[in-house]
Amino acid sequence: MDAIEAMETCIAMRYLKEDPLPQDVLERLIYAATRASSAGNSQGWEFVVLTDGPIKEKVGAHVREAMAPVFENKPQGLDASQTKMYDGAQYLAENFAKVPAWIFGCGRKAYPPQDPQEVFMYASVYPAAQNLIVAARSMGIGTAFTTFHMMAEPLIRELIGIPEDVQLCVSIAAGYPERQFKKVNRRPVKDVMHLNRW
Repeated sequence: MDAIEAMETCIAMRYLKEDPLPQDVLERLIYAATRASSAGNSQGWEFVVLTDGPIKEKVGAHVREAMAPVFENKPQGLDASQTKMYDGAQYLAENFAKVPAWIFGCGRKAYPPQDPQEVFMYASVYPAAQNLIVAARSMGIGTAFTTFHMMAEPLIRELIGIPEDVQLCVSIAAGYPERQFKKVNRRPVKDVMHLNRW
């Protein structure tokens, strides 16, 4: 599968089988992530791969409780795509512990060395996370970016020992998909590309 095909079909996969991802596969995903560019080649990223069942249960219970009001009070008048997203996010939150691997993309402020800034940390972690999900798609693995870590950050930090100077930037669910990959729904290039002038 070439890179463009992987990108074209890299939908958020929120319905995942419980089968574990082998260690070498997880390492390959992190390898792909670390091939990304970073600000000044600072490589200020770190990745915590969570596969431990009891820890996932504890974090999952907290995420379910924190997200319940969001799902109970979802906006009215959602279109089919938005409804599908909410339903998938709710399923993922309620089945947090069943996800084979949660990958937390973390970062440190490392660039520029004389005055490290948060913006450059995110500018490094997010490309790495994108590399990871595209590589996962090419390997037949489903992923979904989430912000669930924001709902349980103090607990996650405590349970997996994230240092104080490390920022949790993104959480990625990863596993073999229960559903089929399909093309992403995106606006046409002609609607978003401006050549030389707006």
